[in-house]
Amino acid sequence: MMGLRMMRRVLLLTALCAATPGRAETSIPSTAPPLEAALTRASAVLSRARLPGELVVADADGAERAVAYGLADREARKANRVGQRWVWASITKQVTATLVMQEVDRGRIALDAAIGTFLPGFGGDRAITIRQLLQHRSGLPNPADTPAVDGVPAFYRETGSGIGNTARAAGFCAGAKKRPRGGDWEYNNCDYLVLGAVLEAVTGLPYGRLVDQRIARPLGLRSLRLAPDGATRGGAAAVGYDGAARVAAVNVATGGASHALTGSARDLAEFDRALMAGRLLSPQARATAWEGDTQLGFMALGVWSFPARLDGCAAPVQIVERRGDFAGTQVRNIIAPELGRAVILFTNDQSVEFGEVWQGEGLTFDLLSAALCPANP
Repeated sequence: MMGLRMMRRVLLLTALCAATPGRAETSIPSTAPPLEAALTRASAVLSRARLPGELVVADADGAERAVAYGLADREARKANRVGQRWVWASITKQVTATLVMQEVDRGRIALDAAIGTFLPGFGGDRAITIRQLLQHRSGLPNPADTPAVDGVPAFYRETGSGIGNTARAAGFCAGAKKRPRGGDWEYNNCDYLVLGAVLEAVTGLPYGRLVDQRIARPLGLRSLRLAPDGATRGGAAAVGYDGAARVAAVNVATGGASHALTGSARDLAEFDRALMAGRLLSPQARATAWEGDTQLGFMALGVWSFPARLDGCAAPVQIVERRGDFAGTQVRNIIAPELGRAVILFTNDQSVEFGEVWQGEGLTFDLLSAALCPANP
């Protein structure tokens, strides 16, 4: 699952912050390459990697290009297709953070308010703040620590009424704390399940209906929905693999407000465009959500935000990154706000190594260099 990969990530980011005094330069190149050229160059990167999945390169003005690669189901010889349903995995957290910031805009949630304000019956530490949940600094019990069955934590195999956000906040996530709140961050899906419960309490709407009313319907996203309880792969088209083997089955619906959304890559591109265009958040709320904290490895609220040096760009490019890894699907959702471009990649092979862009090499670095930087002479 995501936990170990994310722990390696925070160690690398912490090392980067320690080695880089002050805030890095944030000037940007004058323009991104034309969309068609960007797709061609990015596709070449993925073809060399022999990666199955779907790539979308999208601009804030509404233009986009998409291409699919490899097989969705190797046994059935079924190809991945542009527009198919994917597990959005922890991109769900980016959506949840957006919903939280909408309530901040409305004055109904304050980032430094204690969760006991909204969940007075919460059986855990009611002094944990909304910001600490968004930044994985709550110290709550971690679903990844539940006993594993076929390599899958038992938490992600459960079904029934007990897997909803409010039920999890009243149950597992209210258990004994793993560490004190407010310290170093640890990736933990309970943080966003509890945020889902807070949203349900504040709005009076179930999380799925809230996503539909605040995100899907206003943006015309026809595919975006929560995975149905017990649905195979959450209703997604692609079978998840770990190299040559299928991944063990999970109940995607257990992800709730943390990682249970599904939908098309194109709908994710429209979500990114809406964020860039200010259609979902006020400028102030978006700036707060996208402000990377150097002391936390450039973690912002539901995303990471940092200046990236890319091959072919004359100066660093500010990127807003969200990644996911669940049920054999990996996803990278990367926005370059000043360039007005988003790069979205889904793959149904969890063994794919993306590398880290700040290291100046690896799949993500090559992909972003191709999609965001002018071609090298």
